[in-house]
Amino acid sequence: MTQLLRLATAGSVDDGKSTLVGRLLHDTKSVLADQLAAVERASVDRGLSTPDLSLLVDGLRAEREQGITIDVAYRYFATPRRSFVLADTPGHVQYTRNTVTGASTVQLAMLLVDARKGVVEQTRRHAAVLALLGVPELVLVVNKIDLVGYAEAVFQEISAEFRGHAAALGYAASDVVCVPVSALAGDNVVEPSVNTPWYDGPTLLHHLETVPVAPDPHERPFRFPVQQVIRPRTAEHPDYRGYAGQVAAGVVRPGDEVVVLPSGRPSTVTGIHTPDGPLAAAQAGRSVTLLLADEVDVSRGDLIASASAPPQLTDELDATLCWLHETPLRPGARVLVKHGTRTVPAIVTALVSRFDEQTLSNTDAPESFTLNDIGRARLRTAEPLPVDEYTQDRRTGAFLVISPADGATLAAGLVGAPLPVL
Repeated sequence: MTQLLRLATAGSVDDGKSTLVGRLLHDTKSVLADQLAAVERASVDRGLSTPDLSLLVDGLRAEREQGITIDVAYRYFATPRRSFVLADTPGHVQYTRNTVTGASTVQLAMLLVDARKGVVEQTRRHAAVLALLGVPELVLVVNKIDLVGYAEAVFQEISAEFRGHAAALGYAASDVVCVPVSALAGDNVVEPSVNTPWYDGPTLLHHLETVPVAPDPHERPFRFPVQQVIRPRTAEHPDYRGYAGQVAAGVVRPGDEVVVLPSGRPSTVTGIHTPDGPLAAAQAGRSVTLLLADEVDVSRGDLIASASAPPQLTDELDATLCWLHETPLRPGARVLVKHGTRTVPAIVTALVSRFDEQTLSNTDAPESFTLNDIGRARLRTAEPLPVDEYTQDRRTGAFLVISPADGATLAAGLVGAPLPVL
């Protein structure tokens, strides 16, 4: 079976993210003939002599007209070695929230910089967000290398500056790869470029095909947020009671001892059902219905977990927040916390510190968090939540902060995720 790699792009405005993704799709022959023909026609209408490959990604009308990306565009492509799910995230500061969304589940991020501009403010901001989200592998794509005459000195200077910033964020040298690229011309994207004889590293695609993927979520303790309780009450199944959801982490098998949280009631798994029949085991990502040996009170929002390694049950969250809303957050704010399939009222008891992603320093006890701020906060929930540390499990260690007034998403929360400090 072909291995899957989830990856994302990030970077500042007009660094060429959409063109790079378009080049990958085009050069891996992942574009249908009618799609390419439509891009060629649109490029001619713009007065271009060659196809604008960014149009393969920028799907919204507003994006095509402005030549920018404002939404997270998901693209799928494959090579004989590996399949890819790619999230092309926006570069504008006001859309940093989209970058958080797109990068929240990836194993690798491609961070683009314009070779003429080097590492800029948004580059450092995105690198900090990626570090907080626990993205294990970074690729610095020094794009538009053709516009600086394929100069090795420019590439080395940018690479050294970024590696130093990444090291301060906690990345090891082996976790960061730098590649000189011209997405427009195709240099070092799929094929090595004769224009960079001084570069002896991998092409971008070769690195994506061969980089080791993150630890398998199947190896973590079992976690299963309950989405629905199934009780058909039919003559054929008068006593059937199943718990439907998606396995968030680990593997479950009939006979496994589990605990239902937050009640703490123990039980044993007696069956794993799917529309295609029973399973001998279900692993992370699989949607199933579990049957338990005991008549335990289970409802939507509960978590069924490994009895030998359960998560922490707490009503006090010490977490990192990525604030995503125009309305500032202040201590005492009343919000909703959505964790897994459970949503509970909460109050923000304290803002502990605000992180400056440019200087990698913290400001203690800030008065507020504003749009795109990252910082530590404490929240008290109305009901206990079964949570893991984000660094241990990205699914059960993450939550959303929601406005109780209109349901708007206010922040992404990471339980116990440490802020890097110089």
